[in-house]
Amino acid sequence: MLHLEIITPDKAVFSGEVDTVFVPGTKGAFQVLKNHAPIISTLGKGEVRYRIASKEVAFLVEGGVVEVAQNKVRVLVERILEEA
Repeated sequence: MLHLEIITPDKAVFSGEVDTVFVPGTKGAFQVLKNHAPIISTLGKGEVRYRIASKEVAFLVEGGVVEVAQNKVRVLVERILEEA
């Protein structure tokens, strides 16, 4: 499992354990699974999605940053445009 945090300047949108995370990197979208190598990447406009068991949740974001280290994923976004 991964610990995911999705944060905007206004509030913490989500914090919890997930199976996988998909993010819209500025150089291309990518997926984060358990034991992913550490990475910091900028995000472009697109969907941030996470999956818990068979449930998938998606948010349309305008941009931001993602940091992955030691099975923790922190997504900092400027704002969430809508829940997809």
